Amino acid sequence: MSQPATIMMVDDHPLFRKGLKQLFAMEPGLELVAEASSGEEALDLAREHDPDIILLDLNMRGMDGLDTLRAMRAADITSRIVMLTVSDNNADVVSCIRAGADGYLLKDMEPEEILDQVLEATHGKLAISQRLTEILASALRKPETSGADTLSTLTSREYQILQLIADGLSNKLIARELDISDATVKVHVKHLLKKLGMRSRVEAAVWMVNQKRPESN
Repeated sequence: MSQPATIMMVDDHPLFRKGLKQLFAMEPGLELVAEASSGEEALDLAREHDPDIILLDLNMRGMDGLDTLRAMRAADITSRIVMLTVSDNNADVVSCIRAGADGYLLKDMEPEEILDQVLEATHGKLAISQRLTEILASALRKPETSGADTLSTLTSREYQILQLIADGLSNKLIARELDISDATVKVHVKHLLKKLGMRSRVEAAVWMVNQKRPESN
């Protein structure tokens, strides 16, 4: 049997963390390895535990979720980071994805739905509340960028990996698919994101899907 995916949650409300802990305890595919009540604490714990998934609240006192997310990505923390928040503000959603988040879930979702989305995230899928998907797709569509010109800067291997990211595959699954190491995939992902001028896999995936989609006008 495969190992459960490891999770860290970051939220400054102890009662909410307790509820999540009970929820995850019911799912054998998930193992909670750490919990933090502040951004600063979360940075230290993320380095220490290197969890598969980090669930991060946006509206925390002190260092908020967006600052924490940016600090984690700047520190080369490669965990999949999913925002779990009360805010469905369009600007918040887009800012988080552009800063490197791998998903955006709302706290008013049904507990079972949160659990399902977290499990999806462990398999490399985009974890996002249903009503936010269109907001995200339209906001990340970049009409000012010529897709063909941008894609031509990628090597054939980077393009191949970008297509697999757009299909929702995690680094581990991409490595298996292409018969290369996880570390090699990480290097390629870092390079292709830099060439595309993007911070996150999710932004790249949504952009790539939009490149394939014919113009409606």
